Amino acid sequence: MPILAATNIRHAYGDVIVLDGCTLNIEPGERIGLVGRNGAGKSTLVKVLTGQLKPDSGDLAVQRTARIGHLTQDHSLDPGETLRGAAESAFAELHALHQQLDSVFERMAAADDAELEKLLKQQERLERQIEAAGGYAVDHKVDAVLHGLGFTDAQFSIRVRDLSGGQKSRLSLAKLLLEDPDALLLDEPTNHLDLDGRLWLENFLKEEYHGAVLMITHDRYMLDSVVSRIVEIEMGRAIDYPGNYRAFRTIRAERRLSQHRAFENQQSKWRQQEAYIRKYKAGQRAKQAKGRETRLDREREQSALEAPVELANFALELPKPERTGDVVVSARGMSKKYANEDGSDKVLFHNLDLTISRGERWGIIGPNGAGKSTLIRCLLSEQQPDAGTVRIGTNVKVGYFRQTHEGIDPSLNVYRYLQRVILKENPGSLLSEQAARNLAGAFLFSGEEQEKEMGVLSGGERARAVLAGLLASAKNVLVLDEPTNHLDIPGAERLEDALALPVEATSENPGRDGGAWEGTLILISHDRALIDACCDHLLILDAHGNAEIFLGNYSKWHNRQQQRASDRQKQEAEDKRSREQAEKRERAAQQEKLAQQKQSQNKQKSGNPFERLQTSELEKRIEKIESRIRTIDASLNDPDVWRDPAKCANLGDERTKLMEQLEPLEFEWTRRAEEPA
Repeated sequence: MPILAATNIRHAYGDVIVLDGCTLNIEPGERIGLVGRNGAGKSTLVKVLTGQLKPDSGDLAVQRTARIGHLTQDHSLDPGETLRGAAESAFAELHALHQQLDSVFERMAAADDAELEKLLKQQERLERQIEAAGGYAVDHKVDAVLHGLGFTDAQFSIRVRDLSGGQKSRLSLAKLLLEDPDALLLDEPTNHLDLDGRLWLENFLKEEYHGAVLMITHDRYMLDSVVSRIVEIEMGRAIDYPGNYRAFRTIRAERRLSQHRAFENQQSKWRQQEAYIRKYKAGQRAKQAKGRETRLDREREQSALEAPVELANFALELPKPERTGDVVVSARGMSKKYANEDGSDKVLFHNLDLTISRGERWGIIGPNGAGKSTLIRCLLSEQQPDAGTVRIGTNVKVGYFRQTHEGIDPSLNVYRYLQRVILKENPGSLLSEQAARNLAGAFLFSGEEQEKEMGVLSGGERARAVLAGLLASAKNVLVLDEPTNHLDIPGAERLEDALALPVEATSENPGRDGGAWEGTLILISHDRALIDACCDHLLILDAHGNAEIFLGNYSKWHNRQQQRASDRQKQEAEDKRSREQAEKRERAAQQEKLAQQKQSQNKQKSGNPFERLQTSELEKRIEKIESRIRTIDASLNDPDVWRDPAKCANLGDERTKLMEQLEPLEFEWTRRAEEPA
């Protein structure tokens, strides 16, 4: 039985129909990626699934007792609570159960037999509930999730009101994961997560969380890693595809090709019918032509196929940039730090040497706050480093995409904005209206969207327009700071197509020749797919002042990191085995030494001839001697013995010798009896 089932959902905002007969079922444990263009209705569908939005029509069924967790952009957090306290509030139910159990224990102290039996049953029930809710070891879970999402121990005591927007988003995600609902509905969970945070979330969803997941994300690698089913929202409907995102792209391309062929066949058939109708409408076959026209009108009304969306990619022809010198930018001994609130220094990078040559594609990666944007500004001489020198090469023309877009005339529509940008960057080179519209179309602006004013565009639409103008401005060095933050997947893929490294077609990249742009790229991004496609060099900042240069893309670097981690684990395990073996040998040597010492001590003891006798044998000897002594004593009491002086003397001598033999035997027996067991 599905946890959630939405059937024939229809919803419109004014005259704009967003969902039109949309159906989606979520089964227990299922992992679904929800994809589609920005504005296609993904978030609207999630709001319907969570009951936040009542659709115009359709049905929603939720499995009884199922707990649904929803990550939204609105943070329902107590502003006065600490960061860690807010995360731990995910276990509020568990804490309430502990309080109830403590109350039961207190009542047991004064309970009679009848009440005690009831309390024992209540105790058993509460302990089962506590175990089901997470047991007693929740502190470790809280710390592990907060650390995984990029928080440090020093931040745990910060009040929620003092957190940034990005930190609140990560805290909301942490709390949701700790609540462990039956189904997670995640709307852009990777927002504000750096690469390490994304990798941790992927692993958590794959290895630790066992409920159902419905995920909206622009992170294609996460979709490939986590989900086993893709649902695309297209023209208000939900279309199912088995497999991850890579499989979805292949199947979708095949499906749309089939749609295109069917659409073209139908259009060709109808054109033939129209030609027949025009030819014979007024002639001898007018009756047949009229009949065909009626059938054609009925067929168009009842069985017309829709033209497939995104059937053909717009050709993106970027201007060839001017050639720079061999070295685009170089830095020697560059350092930068700033003062923390507690007076300590936060070192971003120290004594960094870096050379970026013409045509190279550099990706700059690292945790949030590691200094990536600061590094860029220092390289472009927009900000002075604390130490070191920076030199920019000859004929370098930089196009800089920043995270914020300022100075844009909000009254310009999209294609006129592109004309204005290119004219500004290349005086005397006016882009024609058709060329500007073609450029806008290449970045997924349809005919109507090209008429929108820049001031009313969404964040993703504005980012696409700025990127289109930047790429068409003939810059020979592009610096892109988080260009895909507000882009949907098609927009990110279009940027990737434009800037991709030239590569030969392989089984992993069928039919792909890479982008046509020949300039130098410096890219800051958490989009692993974009880095892999566009970068052949990496600069990795670790947020502790260290920097590493790596020749290759992200996947190669990540594989090397995993291999290093695996090698470290193997080495640590080997070192542990070696230590255990050494400790074992040392213990054996100590035991042997103790045994030798004991043996030596035994040898040094007084020459006790009875040391090795068993106690039973010792007791037999004592009994035998004492028996003979009793016999001698009895004989000496006989008057007849006293009449024989020689016999009497012999008995006396024998008794004396027996007493001498008995004394050490009794001493040994007493010593053994007094020894501790």
